[in-house]
Amino acid sequence: FFFRYLSVCRMLSHRLPRRAAAARLVKFLSSTTGATMASEKVYESVSNYYGKVLSSSKDLKTSACTTSARPPAEVIEALKLVPDPIKDRYYGCGTPLPSGIEGLDLLDLGSGSGRDCYVAAALVGQEGSVTGVDMTEEQLEVAMKHVPGYMDTLGHKMPNLRFRKGYIEFLGEAGVEKESMDLVISNCVINLSPNKELVLSGVYDALREGGELFFSDVYCDRRLPQHVREHDVMLGECLGGALYIEDFKRICQKVGFTDPRMLSVDPITVTDPELQELCGNAKFYSITYRCFKISSLETLCEDYGQVAWYKGTIPNNSNAYALDDHHIFETGKPMLVCGNTASMVGETWLKPHFEVQGDRNTHFGLFDCSPVPAATTAAEPSPAGGGCC
Repeated sequence: FFFRYLSVCRMLSHRLPRRAAAARLVKFLSSTTGATMASEKVYESVSNYYGKVLSSSKDLKTSACTTSARPPAEVIEALKLVPDPIKDRYYGCGTPLPSGIEGLDLLDLGSGSGRDCYVAAALVGQEGSVTGVDMTEEQLEVAMKHVPGYMDTLGHKMPNLRFRKGYIEFLGEAGVEKESMDLVISNCVINLSPNKELVLSGVYDALREGGELFFSDVYCDRRLPQHVREHDVMLGECLGGALYIEDFKRICQKVGFTDPRMLSVDPITVTDPELQELCGNAKFYSITYRCFKISSLETLCEDYGQVAWYKGTIPNNSNAYALDDHHIFETGKPMLVCGNTASMVGETWLKPHFEVQGDRNTHFGLFDCSPVPAATTAAEPSPAGGGCC
């Protein structure tokens, strides 16, 4: 077990003796998951599935690792410049790239062949930066191979795109410094981790105050039994590691993401008969969440009489902007908001695009929140919602 993790141990510390480094990794995993060997199995299974079993997205057995919704216009344009070998090995379940990210420092968790990183490199521009972290050698080889030519295509004088081999549970050891990122994205990857709390905690540390985790992933309407969670194909198809939605929100609040907001949700179709039998009545969803690092966020939506309005300045969002699934800001129209929402649009990277009137000096009690259920198909029940507000 120890020597299978020597490459990870070297990332943990170049100066630690081999056994000490391996012991440190074991301590990390066992102290947080209570199942070191199970974690090892997940890493090996996922790496093998994405590195060797799948040759392209056509080999997938479910719709979990495919994107159904149409990407924003600027993403579609940027995709036209991305080399075909990068796009052929794309296994995402959403489009976790918000509009208006020019100049931001962005991190992609589990970047794979790098499709989202390549697109992001075009959107953040020369003043921004993009870092992709992945553990799969085969994927990284594809991702790094095309960077020089792509930089020439974008006309960048200095490269703003880099890839690092590492585990998303140990971002620091992969070269990601604390409080160095404005935006962290992830596309159907966090569910593959054997320790999701460690991932989210590391992301929180990597973000600057006012930064955001904007990501798409697979969730379930219940906790899955162990034999389903450990099934190799279920893991590779992003279903075995799918978190129960309420457990995800509990982890978010524990690590500091006090008010996770749901942006969109789509039901997932399981087409393989064997997997259908294995899943039973469990329902799976691809959900895009927004989790802001703001120290002033509260666990409930509180009323301070604040009003916010959108300036219409985010590219391709001139008429309205969706903060989440039930906060649609029409350009120039004042909206009464809770304290958390006021902070999200007034104390983050979104601040230049919004005006917020009022402060938290006077409290009027609990904010009257009546979230509109996220859209699903008529045949599917709606999963639990995102934040209270």
